[in-house]
Amino acid sequence: MFDTLSDRLASTFKNLRGKGRLSEADIDATAREIRIALLEADVALPVVRSFIKQIKERALGAEVSQALNPAQQVIKIVNEELIGILGGETRRLRFAKQPPTVIMLAGLQGAGKTTLAGKLGRWLKGQGHAPLLVACDLQRPNAVNQLSVVAERAGVAVFAPEPGNGVGDPVKVAQDSIEFARTKQHDVVIVDTAGRLGIDQELMQQAADIRDAVSPDEVLFVVDAMIGQDAVNTAEAFREGVGFDGVVLSKLDGDARGGAALSIAHVTGRQIMFASNGEKLDDFDAFHPDRMASRILGMGDMLSLIEKAEQTFSQQEAEKMAAKLAKGPKEFTLDDFLAQMEQVRKMGSISKLLGMLPGMGQIKEQINNLDERDVDRTAAIIKSMTPAERQDPTIINGSRRARIARGSGVEVSAVKNLVERFFDARKMMSKMAQGGMPGMPGMPGMGGAAKRKGKQQKKAKGKQRSGNPMKRKAEEQAAAARREQGGAFGLPAGQGGQDFELPDEFKKFMG
Repeated sequence: MFDTLSDRLASTFKNLRGKGRLSEADIDATAREIRIALLEADVALPVVRSFIKQIKERALGAEVSQALNPAQQVIKIVNEELIGILGGETRRLRFAKQPPTVIMLAGLQGAGKTTLAGKLGRWLKGQGHAPLLVACDLQRPNAVNQLSVVAERAGVAVFAPEPGNGVGDPVKVAQDSIEFARTKQHDVVIVDTAGRLGIDQELMQQAADIRDAVSPDEVLFVVDAMIGQDAVNTAEAFREGVGFDGVVLSKLDGDARGGAALSIAHVTGRQIMFASNGEKLDDFDAFHPDRMASRILGMGDMLSLIEKAEQTFSQQEAEKMAAKLAKGPKEFTLDDFLAQMEQVRKMGSISKLLGMLPGMGQIKEQINNLDERDVDRTAAIIKSMTPAERQDPTIINGSRRARIARGSGVEVSAVKNLVERFFDARKMMSKMAQGGMPGMPGMPGMGGAAKRKGKQQKKAKGKQRSGNPMKRKAEEQAAAARREQGGAFGLPAGQGGQDFELPDEFKKFMG
């Protein structure tokens, strides 16, 4: 969503690199470029004005003029101001002292409230809570049925006493759900309310009545990040009519200009708490302003990547794999390779994971064109092998490759390439496990460098002698002759080597 903004900001900062000092004209030109980038990304005008004013004031101050690298200092200022616009610090959910904690979702129809209720329920379950989803959207056709399906997929309970489709009292359902949650030991209640295509009095009244009936600990306003400037207007209307404590951004994986999402926290004074960035139930996480600013500026998001890895990978399995690799490359088999690949796949989309790495913005197009099915094809090839072939891929000959290719539905060349890639990866992983990086000679702490150095020192000890007795004798005689004569290149001095002849033994050896 923020690709266009990231590209514009990257090109703006590129123009600053290499300058030892920034003049006022440089700062004005940079501020102008950033203003255009933000407006093109659909950021609200009052937010852009405030943002640019802060950047210019700080950039013209002492912190840039005295800096060793002014360009980096400007990037630092923009990063800090972006974090401020996005809400500053991460805002956590407030839980009630006496359970259940009641969370009410509000927003327009189509913003993704029902799906988000399931995502939030699954996320809370992963945090050790026992959430209950409550179907209070009794207006939209099949809304109750949709929430039941989403709850089942998320593995959480649902309270849906009314069939919906215009039947039932949403306020009574909300009230009854609190007692039901206490009885069934649910510590969090997530109330899914009805929406409208636009702001109207009936919508506001119903949302306010549900709020008054259950006294929620958190009212979360769900906003579609793709609706542009109307997101800010809708947020302000809900703040005045119902009131909310935090914002949830949905559809962050869209390709529309997402600048309006940057404006909400600044305009409403309510922080963004969660972000939904995909269709799957696990495409959801807490919103961190500093990490989002880092992504927008193309600096990656390593903390989120590490958190995902910690949630997916078992510490015990990781240690076991590291110990196996440290023993030697042959200990790592195709079964281990498949297991590692499936663990990475559980973390989510490969292109999204790569996008979290710093500097990946430069190869954005290649990442976006990445075929996620390649992982499935690789898994199919490995699963078409026998246990013996997975244990020792060196036994895979031409006929075995043909059989594996038929079994996995790929070309024979694909099987050959996979095995070759596996051997390369195994070698590299083993060297890294032993404390070094392959192909990096002379670097401190890099494995393999010491071995190469030792080999070089061994060679430097002295000139190697021939293993052939006749040749060795000829070399010794030639060396003795050079020592006696003392001429350049071992030739008799003053003769230029014209009368020099090879020993008879050496002539016989050379034929």
